[in-house]
Amino acid sequence: MAEGMLIQGRYHLLELIGRGGMGEVWRARDEALDRKVAVKCLKPVGPRQEEPFLRTLRERFRREARVAAALQHRGVTVVHDFGEYDGVLFLVMELLDGSNLSELLAGRDGTPLPVPDIADIAEQVAVALAYTHEQGIVHRDLKPANIMRLTDGTVKICDFGIARLADSMGLTSKLTSVGMAMGTPHYMSPEQIAGVDVDHRSDLYSLGCVLYEITTGAPPFDLGDPWSILIGHRDTPPEPPSVRRPDLPAELDAFILTLLAKDPDDRPDDASQLAKALRPVSHPPAPAPWVPHQQRPAERLPAWTRGMRAGSRASGSWATRLPPPDRSAGLTGQWTGMVPTLVRPAPAAVRGQGREYLALLESHHRAALDLGRQGRWQEAYDVHRAVAGAREQALGPEDPATLAAHAAAYHALGRLGRWEEALAGHLQVAGSRAHVLGPEAPATLDTHYEVAVCLGRLGRPDQALQLYETLIAARARTGGPTHPETLRARHGHGISLGRLDRWDEALTEAHEVWALRASTLGPDHLDTLVSRREMAVALGWLGRWEDALSVYREVRRARERIFGPRDPDALASRNDEALCLEQLGRTAEAAELHRQVAALWERGTPGA
Repeated sequence: MAEGMLIQGRYHLLELIGRGGMGEVWRARDEALDRKVAVKCLKPVGPRQEEPFLRTLRERFRREARVAAALQHRGVTVVHDFGEYDGVLFLVMELLDGSNLSELLAGRDGTPLPVPDIADIAEQVAVALAYTHEQGIVHRDLKPANIMRLTDGTVKICDFGIARLADSMGLTSKLTSVGMAMGTPHYMSPEQIAGVDVDHRSDLYSLGCVLYEITTGAPPFDLGDPWSILIGHRDTPPEPPSVRRPDLPAELDAFILTLLAKDPDDRPDDASQLAKALRPVSHPPAPAPWVPHQQRPAERLPAWTRGMRAGSRASGSWATRLPPPDRSAGLTGQWTGMVPTLVRPAPAAVRGQGREYLALLESHHRAALDLGRQGRWQEAYDVHRAVAGAREQALGPEDPATLAAHAAAYHALGRLGRWEEALAGHLQVAGSRAHVLGPEAPATLDTHYEVAVCLGRLGRPDQALQLYETLIAARARTGGPTHPETLRARHGHGISLGRLDRWDEALTEAHEVWALRASTLGPDHLDTLVSRREMAVALGWLGRWEDALSVYREVRRARERIFGPRDPDALASRNDEALCLEQLGRTAEAAELHRQVAALWERGTPGA
C-alpha cells in the first residue's frame, strides 16, 4: 500500500500511522461518507499460496470481520467495513484520537501511570470484556498496544478477531525456535502457553498482565528470554505489584493478583463487577463545597436553558407564570429570559400564560425531533433532556408529556451509540407509562419496541426476540395484524432471527412483512423498501448472492426513482449491490459502483 492510493474506489490512504507483524495501519478518508477512518491492511495474500487456501482464508477473514463489526460497545473499536484489494485484506475502523497504553508508558519514560488512571482503565476494560464475552467472543491477544485511551478518557479495546486471523495466515502465537512469531509472550495465559483451548478467562489473565505493567512499569515476568517468561507464567507466583509500588491501594493490588491466578477456575468469571469496586479509587470523592440551600450545581445543557429555575412540582394549587415569549427567537435563540416562576392561579390571564409556557416547551420538543431527523443527535439529546427537566418541574415526573421528552432523549442516546444508557432509560419510561397509561397503551408499546432495539444492539438477540413476539401479539390485539406498528414489530422480530443465525426463518419473516407492507402502505413506501432490503440481507447470509443482487437492485431503482440518485439511502443501495458483486467475484463492476457512489457524494447530497 502507498500514500495516495484509493482502495475500492472509496478509501483514500492519507498517512501511514502504524506498522507491525500483521501489516499496516493508515489514516484514510472515506470518500463516500466524507469522514476520516483507519484502514488496517493485513499482510498481502501472495500469489504463491494455493487457491483453496486463499478461499478458506478469505472466508475466515469475512467471518471474523463480521464478528468484529457486530460488536457495539463504547469500549470496543467500531469496524465499519472490510474487503480485499489487490491481494490485500483490509479492515476499515473508526479513527481513534488518543494513545495506546504502550505509548502512554513510553511517553512517561516507563514511569507507571497514576493510581486513579489505572483503576479507571481497569474498570472500563473489564466492562468491555464482559460485553464481548457475553457474545461468546474471546480476544486472545490483549496487550497494552491493543488498548487505546482516547483524549476524552474513554478506553477502547482494538483488534478483535485479529489473533484468530493471524493463526489462519500462518502467524501463529505458538513458541518457535526463535521466539514468538506474533507479539511477545509477556501477556499470554498459562493455558495459551500449554496450547490447550482457551476461554474468556484467558483474556482476564492478559488484562492482569497489562494492569501489572501500567502499575509497576514492567510486566509481571519481565525476564531475559521468551522461554523464561513462559516458565514464569506457568510456574512462578507473581510478586504483588504493591511490593514494587507501596502507594498502591489494597483493593487494586488484590484485583490484579486475582486476575493473575494460574488456574482459570481461580480467576473471576466476570471481572466487571469486581472492577466496579475500584470506582472510589479512580474517582476519589472531593470535599463538597458549601452551597446555599436552594442553589444546585449547573449541569451542561444547551445555551437556551440558562436562567430556567427548577421551581416546585406542579399541583392543582399552582400554575406557571412567565413573560410573553420572544417569538423572534429560534431553537437557539435567547428565550432564556422567560424564567418561569410559580404563583397561585388567580386571574385567567395567568393560567393562559402558563399554557403558553408549556406550548413553548412543546415547540422545542418538536425542534429537537427535527434535529434528530437531520442526524444531529447530540444536539437533539441535549434539547430533549432540557425539555424533559422543564416539563418534570412544571407537570410532574409521570405526566405523559414529561415521559415523551424522556423517551425522545433516550432514543437519541441510542442513536449516539450509548445503548446501555438508552436501555436503562427506556425501561424506566416503560414502567412509568405502563403505570400511568396502561400496559397496552400505544406509548407504552412504543417504549417496549425501543427496549427491544437496545437489546438487539447490545448483542442480546434472544431477549429481543422474546420481547418482539410479545409486542406482535399486543399490537395485533390493539390494531390488527396489518397495522403498521404490528408490522414494525415483526420487522424487528425478523432482524433478531437473523442475529441468531436463523436465516431461513428471517427470510420468511422479511418476505411476509414486505408483502403486507406493499399491500397496505404501497410498494414504494419507505417501510416497504426497508423490508425488501432485509430480504436481500437474509439471501446474502444464505449464500444466495445472485438473488440478493437482484433484490438490492430493485430497492436501489425504487429509491432513485422516488428520491433521486444522490439520496443517501439510494447511495447505500449501490454499496449493497457492490458487496454482492464482490461476493460473486465481479470485482471490476463492484469497483465501478464504488466510484459512482464516491462521485455522487462529492457532488453533494440533497439537503447537505
